[in-house]
Amino acid sequence: MLDAMDRKILSALQQDATLTAQALGERINLSPSQAARRRARLEAEGYVTATTARLEPSRLGLTVQAFVQVQMASHAPDQARGFERLLGDLPEVVSVWTLTGEADYLLRVWCADLGALNQIIHGRLLPHPAVARVHSQIVMDQLKTFRGLPL
Repeated sequence: MLDAMDRKILSALQQDATLTAQALGERINLSPSQAARRRARLEAEGYVTATTARLEPSRLGLTVQAFVQVQMASHAPDQARGFERLLGDLPEVVSVWTLTGEADYLLRVWCADLGALNQIIHGRLLPHPAVARVHSQIVMDQLKTFRGLPL
């Protein structure tokens, strides 16, 4: 069970996963050793699954973000596994969700330009034998970025 101090630690780590035990302890009013022990326990128990950096897409030449809905023609297990392998091979596809409703998959895609997005859709996704339909939505502006889970 998480107590209030655990939630404070997780909240602080969501904002800056590079915090030292000293800085974490100062932020949440614990000694560095207590902060380090609690952090280690939260990591060991699987509350913290990774420490990553958020990169600026435009600095990397990624100027087009899109959400792509994919409706499958076939739900046969071998076809689904093949499609999921394809998604794993596409570095531009940064997130994938399975959905209820008309679309079976929702993909978040980052590309250098519209031509690259077109190539992914028409050159890689649509030719797959399990894919029936693809619907894309290009992001015009992102008003709120992911800031962490609600604690």
